[in-house]
Amino acid sequence: METESEPYVRLSTLRQLHQVVADLNTARSLADTLQTVADGVVAGLNYQLACVNLVRPDGDLVVAAFAGDPAAEALITGRVGSRDAWERRLTMGVPWGALRFIPHTEGWVLMDDDVPQWHTDGPAPRFEDEWHPHDRLYAPMYSPGARPAHPGGPPGAGRELLGVISVDRPRNGRHPGPWGQEALQMYASQSAIAISNARLRSNMQRALVRLEREQQALRASEESFRQAFEYAPSGMAIAELGGDQHGRLLRTNDALCRLLGRPASAMRRYSFADLVHPEDIGTLLRTSAEGGRAELRLGRRDGTYVWVSLRNSVVADTADGPRFLLTHVEDIEERKRHELQLAHRASHDALTGLPNSAELRSRLSARLCERPAHTGSFQGPGHDAGFGHGPDPLPVAYDGGYGYDHEHEHGFGFEPAGGGAYDHHVHTVAPTGGDVDDGTKGLAVLFCDLDGFKSINDRFGHHTGDAVLIEVARRLTTGVRDGDTVARLGGDEFVVLADGLGAADAADLAVRLRNAIIPPIRVDGRAVRVGASFGIGWAECGMTVEEVLNSADQRMYVEKRSRAKVQRRAG
Repeated sequence: METESEPYVRLSTLRQLHQVVADLNTARSLADTLQTVADGVVAGLNYQLACVNLVRPDGDLVVAAFAGDPAAEALITGRVGSRDAWERRLTMGVPWGALRFIPHTEGWVLMDDDVPQWHTDGPAPRFEDEWHPHDRLYAPMYSPGARPAHPGGPPGAGRELLGVISVDRPRNGRHPGPWGQEALQMYASQSAIAISNARLRSNMQRALVRLEREQQALRASEESFRQAFEYAPSGMAIAELGGDQHGRLLRTNDALCRLLGRPASAMRRYSFADLVHPEDIGTLLRTSAEGGRAELRLGRRDGTYVWVSLRNSVVADTADGPRFLLTHVEDIEERKRHELQLAHRASHDALTGLPNSAELRSRLSARLCERPAHTGSFQGPGHDAGFGHGPDPLPVAYDGGYGYDHEHEHGFGFEPAGGGAYDHHVHTVAPTGGDVDDGTKGLAVLFCDLDGFKSINDRFGHHTGDAVLIEVARRLTTGVRDGDTVARLGGDEFVVLADGLGAADAADLAVRLRNAIIPPIRVDGRAVRVGASFGIGWAECGMTVEEVLNSADQRMYVEKRSRAKVQRRAG
């Protein structure tokens, strides 16, 4: 019986093995654990040299720890052996349980591979189990896990290779017996567990450090966002997106509260839909649903509205989808006021403030289409109160003022030109009874030309003439309804568009406007007079804008020539 099989030797070895395994669990890092594994082989298992080869992420094995010889440690620590070379060694070795032993008689073929090794020459063995310097013994370390499904399967089958412990020079100079082999195998298993635990602790520590850094970065980002949000010079708001509280404001900054004149506590009771101008609600809903930007009006606490530019960003949560809207609110009241002023100047007369010729034509064109309202009933482009008669057309819709009839308010009953069952365009039609009111209501076009204005300009200068035009514009505007249009066509010519009038209504309106113009106009302490001639034309689908205006203009000249010159004198 071998000496090492004696009970007291086994007990001593077991105690040493227990101590070195205990040391494995006290190591503080992966590097400490690997060095403890190497030291434990030398201290507890009676080998003079031990090397721990650790599998790297790329699969190759690196010498991570060495014990027993400082010169050898300095030479090979950190060197790398390829995975293929190691697989060859573990495959060709003689299996001693989970261990692999390569005798010196076979190991010579490995002298030129890339696995780091430390060997010295020596004499041939004197007896059968004597250790030779070129003998190699490897203890593979596999990740903890289930054993192979088949007892006859290779050790480590189905488990990850963590590394290999290589040992050399047993202190007794002999090949390890069954008990020594078992002890080394058990130590390799415990070392694999310790290495796995050390890796896990290392990964956890790195994860904790990374998490702490991410949290610090998140806190810094949140603080940066809070400061950017709170102290932004323009309005900022966060609103809910989706759910029962969709659009409710969760947070607003000081700039937005100042802009709307509302405290932050009150703002949280509203959504933008509660604050937006009724005419802009559609724009807001489209912007909220799609993100992007829009220009609309928001209500202040004092009841006024301010023009703002909204820019929405949908802030999404990868798990739950969109969560809220981040809205930037910029005050554009000054820009909008400037734009409206420019638009007003482009469409209104600079002297009187009335719509100019271009705006008049635009409004008139919006009421006309290219075909007559009734096929076969149109009498030509000059159709007005004084020219021609035709079949009675249906009246157009009109709402408000002068007590006119609304019987045909919706304008149904005609057949569309396109042959469809319904035409969405409400056609503009004209009375056809001349000066006799046939009950038809239409869009009256009153062309006004001032009488005697040129003499005022010539006698008193353009300053007085301008003052007269301004006063005439005021009197005309005062004499019509809110929905009517009074425009300055140019010079001393004005045009009035009045919808929903019959022939008698239009004639009555012309008389009243003429009477409003006739009273003296005082300019710089001087009273001057002008007269006015009116021609009444009618807008009708199938006519062009120029045809409508020419019709009223021609009627005005007929009316002007028909009146005595003394009746037209002014000044």
